[in-house]
Amino acid sequence: MALSAEQFNKLATKGDLRNFVTKEEFIDGKNEILNAVDEIKQKFDDHKTEHSANQAAHDRFEGRITTVEKKVGIADKVNTRI
Repeated sequence: MALSAEQFNKLATKGDLRNFVTKEEFIDGKNEILNAVDEIKQKFDDHKTEHSANQAAHDRFEGRITTVEKKVGIADKVNTRI
């Protein structure tokens, strides 16, 4: 199959290929991206753990406050649900 003049002019030359990344550059770039993703995942996991701990503390405080309200006699006068 012969190439037309237009198709022939679209072929890459050695000069065009010099601008492509090398295998090492590609691997380095990929590793940088994967390291950044690992950092983001670690921060997300840390935040998730901290959020769970804060939620547990909130639930404990809410229970203690409800107990105090009952002992003081204001449990039915206070709206405990927001």
